[in-house]
Amino acid sequence: MADEPNNTPPPPPAETEPTHDPENNTQTKQDKGSKKNMFKDLKVKHVTGILSLVSFVFSLPILASVTWLLYMKSYDCEWLFKLPRLQIGISVGLILVFLVCNGALLFLRARWPMVAIIVVTVPLTLMFTVGLALLGSNSLESRRVPATPLWFKMKVDDDGLWNNLKGCIYDVHVCQDLAASSMPLKPSDFNKKKLSYVESGCCTPPEECHMRYVNATFWEKDDTPETDPSVNADCNAWKNDRDVLCYDCQSCKQGYVKALKSKWSKLGVFLVSMAVFLIACHMALFLATMWEIHCT
Repeated sequence: MADEPNNTPPPPPAETEPTHDPENNTQTKQDKGSKKNMFKDLKVKHVTGILSLVSFVFSLPILASVTWLLYMKSYDCEWLFKLPRLQIGISVGLILVFLVCNGALLFLRARWPMVAIIVVTVPLTLMFTVGLALLGSNSLESRRVPATPLWFKMKVDDDGLWNNLKGCIYDVHVCQDLAASSMPLKPSDFNKKKLSYVESGCCTPPEECHMRYVNATFWEKDDTPETDPSVNADCNAWKNDRDVLCYDCQSCKQGYVKALKSKWSKLGVFLVSMAVFLIACHMALFLATMWEIHCT
């Protein structure tokens, strides 16, 4: 009898279990970690780069202030105070601040960040202190510190120096120029005219004197006796003589001091604001640098 054909299907092939290569897994994790660290490093360097650029750009106004100090025209006889020497000294100091800030930024920040922040902070703190003094801070103002409000007042109260200042104000034609420019003006128009501190204090009588306007340097007094104690002493000191006017008035001295204070206080505001901003900027750059060193 013939053998029957075997119709039994062959057994399915045995499933092969996937083999795990621990070396490949480790390599994959390392690649992911390196990419993550690379992205983090790029992000940190991006932050430090922006802060470095910002600190450099915003230190450029320091050089602009140096130009202003060196080339600006001294206001009405400042040379009698020997203030040009102070201007040169402050200009040299600001140049050093600019060089120190950017030199520390380029050469010290990456290697010795702690040294860099100390080197930067010291001159900026000094600049901040000088700015406060020029603004007339009560704790810093002194008769011995030049260009402070109290120092200006002390100098102007010196009769010998004030006599020289009066002659200089006359020689630079402050009141003469005011008279020439105000010649066609009526009283109502002259009252609307904006006068400088020196013009209002030295070239015109005080408002409380209630004199009648004829022209900018000629005013008619009322009939109040000069011996009346209620009358401001400046009202009696006023003379229509163009060589006298109100040069002997307290209002002239006060106006002159206000003019000087106005200019030097602007420099004080600039020094204080720049010092605060640059200190904050370099502190942020120091923290970013420490972060960069920690990440790498």
